[in-house]
Amino acid sequence: MNELLLRELTPAVIGVLVRRGVDFATAEDAVQEALVQAVLTWADGPPDDPRGWLITVAWRKFLDLRRAEVSRRDREQAVDAEPPAGPVEDVDDTLRLFFLCAHPSLTRASAVALTLRAVGGLTTRQIAAAWLVPEATMAQRISRARRRVEGVRFEQPGEASTVRRVLYLIFNEGYTGEVDLAAEAIRLTRQLASLTDDAETRGLLALMLLHHARRPARIRQDGSLVPLADQDRSRWDTSLITEGVAVLQAALARDRLGEFQAQAAIAALHADAPRAEETDWPQIVDWYDELLRLTRSPVVRLNRAVAIGEADGPAAGLAALAAVDAGLPRRAAAAAYLHEKTGDLANAARLYAEAARSAVTLPERHHLAEQAARIRQTLRG
Repeated sequence: MNELLLRELTPAVIGVLVRRGVDFATAEDAVQEALVQAVLTWADGPPDDPRGWLITVAWRKFLDLRRAEVSRRDREQAVDAEPPAGPVEDVDDTLRLFFLCAHPSLTRASAVALTLRAVGGLTTRQIAAAWLVPEATMAQRISRARRRVEGVRFEQPGEASTVRRVLYLIFNEGYTGEVDLAAEAIRLTRQLASLTDDAETRGLLALMLLHHARRPARIRQDGSLVPLADQDRSRWDTSLITEGVAVLQAALARDRLGEFQAQAAIAALHADAPRAEETDWPQIVDWYDELLRLTRSPVVRLNRAVAIGEADGPAAGLAALAAVDAGLPRRAAAAAYLHEKTGDLANAARLYAEAARSAVTLPERHHLAEQAARIRQTLRG
């Protein structure tokens, strides 16, 4: 049974039902029911026309749902209803569904959940496991999101930038649960890129591929973090790097620079260095300059300061860091790193410990605490 095929067909089937007049929430429920039936009946392989099969079954599931919800008169009309005659419409509504699930009226968490369910074809249980929340909680979140977009006209154009943000959020969630969310985000971004003539979407895809390529070297067996400079680069996935660089080059050739393309360019420069010592830091600083021009992001300003510290020396990096808000997460960690490079170990140890206390994740907290302990041990001689 090809689960990936089912998930790839999900948005197109939902789109057909919506175009036939079925409300979004009911269409999504009907398609989920059809997917369950497909899992049970496709054991020996999919039918010749899997999309048509799913549309037919989903339409019947819709009729079943109508029987349970309408009056006897309406129920009798629904029972008599049949799918429109003729072949299944050869229209792909996936892009519109992307836009609908990332509607600006939704919170980030709701948009992510709805995208994974309606476009990604994941079950509520799978999404809940990936987010480490009870299934009932996730079901309520999805239900609220569906009600929120119920009145949105399906043919209205959406914002590709909003969809990209949602996909990037999914990618950054990591690898918890039975579903690899990073891989799922890459799959959906590939799909979005195939549906749009958009350089920035390809920039996002390149960024995901280049970051994902480093995944095997990023975490030790005990779960601790491995900093980029210390990673075993022989474990990086060269096929993903090659693809990411090719996608990025094609996007940059369009001369429509966006922030994801700039981030991907930085990732590509890291990937291009055989050893950490051979990283082209001056060029990375140039790209951070471009990224800062595009976003004015304090996080970019922080990362730029670290890059300046590598390119021009830690004193220059600390000078650049002085312009970064002292309350920004990870600022203390960046300051600790730069102070250590200047030889100011006492300040470095203090700042590493401070950074550990405010770390967002447990692996990050352990890593920063280990750095503080390492330097204190050095100071004790």
